[in-house]
Amino acid sequence: MNAPRKNKPHVNTETPGLPARMAAARLLAAVVDAHTSLDGLTDHDHGHRQFLALDLRDRALVRAILNAALRFRVTIGELIAARLDRPLPANANTLQHILHVGAAQILFLDVPDSAAVDLAVDHAKSDPRTVRFAGLVNAVLREMSRRKERALPAVLARTDDAPDWLRNRLVSAYGETKTSKILAMHRLEAPFDFTVKSDAEAWAQKLGGFILPTGSVRVEKLTGPVTELPGFDEGAWWVQDTAASLPAHLLGNIADLHVADLCAAPGGKTAQLALAGAHVTATDTSRNRLRRLESNLNRLKLTATIAEADVSSWKPAEPFDAILLDAPCSSTGTVRRHPDISWTKSEADVEKLAGVQRRLLEAAIELVKPGGRIVFSNCSLDPAEGEQLAAALLSERTDIESDPVLADEFPWAVPFVTPEGWLRTTPADLDLGNPAISGMDGFFAARFKRRT
Repeated sequence: MNAPRKNKPHVNTETPGLPARMAAARLLAAVVDAHTSLDGLTDHDHGHRQFLALDLRDRALVRAILNAALRFRVTIGELIAARLDRPLPANANTLQHILHVGAAQILFLDVPDSAAVDLAVDHAKSDPRTVRFAGLVNAVLREMSRRKERALPAVLARTDDAPDWLRNRLVSAYGETKTSKILAMHRLEAPFDFTVKSDAEAWAQKLGGFILPTGSVRVEKLTGPVTELPGFDEGAWWVQDTAASLPAHLLGNIADLHVADLCAAPGGKTAQLALAGAHVTATDTSRNRLRRLESNLNRLKLTATIAEADVSSWKPAEPFDAILLDAPCSSTGTVRRHPDISWTKSEADVEKLAGVQRRLLEAAIELVKPGGRIVFSNCSLDPAEGEQLAAALLSERTDIESDPVLADEFPWAVPFVTPEGWLRTTPADLDLGNPAISGMDGFFAARFKRRT
């Protein structure tokens, strides 16, 4: 389909629904072109100005559009390309984002196709860069709407909606079969997990969920904002993927011990440690993130000493009995929950972050007493940030030793313990019979002991 000749922009940008679509395309550009975190762009206090200008209903729509556009980016791209007589110009990024926003609604959201098409055309007409392509937008999206019942399943069957760099690294680590299972889970909306302070059975009933083997409460879908759920104001629970809750358990009985939670914000693991009776010192380099951590602890009625500190240069007065280091990483284990990660991260990020993690872990060793435990964890699926890093550390340092997780130590951990005694989870794990309620974040955790 060929583009019509250039025209001047002429459309009312206040047309109902159009500001939301324009914001969605702008934020999609920020994610794909500038590799900006979607969570930051859609933060209700500090997000992108176009997002903040919308009411709450339109903000929710923008989030839904972006999640679908990013989760199925390869599929959408193929369906658009099949309806073009020639590829889009190399510099036509804005046009591409308008098409992806429209297609995401037509293919995956409960939005009338006619509204999705008409608003995409209006969007194209409103921008001098795309006004001459308004006819193309109309033709491509209307053809997609007419053919989607047959075309969509066929494309979904031959794609996995992962960028090549991520798929290749997963295949190298897990093989073709498990990689296919992981990528299949990435296409599904993630359920919500809650760590409860007490009486998981009662809270599972109140929240409309069920108890996982790990002890978390899982709810398939929420019917409203988290802040309006029973127990929020009382601080009875916090949202935390069940895989993210596992590393803190590896420290064992920490009642009355002095424990440091390094890189602690937003504070889910800090809350676990405090709930277990430890005297917790929580550190992070970001003052804003620490404010959020403090707010979360206040709601939960839990306490910790909070320190704004860079682990690599921090000099506390006394060494700690135990340390939990949940290090910054590529976050590839959370793609199901955050589909932007596939498109904001790269192989270079994995290698760079593995180096950061190694430096932080080296520094953490110096902060624990002889005989003390260190748990290192992150939410990456990549062995460079997990298994390979742990093995290299053990081979190169003589002042620490592996403290393997034993099969009889935590019954829930048995499916996730590696031969080395490390913990490894993937989105393809925790099969509960129904994919919509199965799975968990990808996490790695290794436990070490400082030699005396």
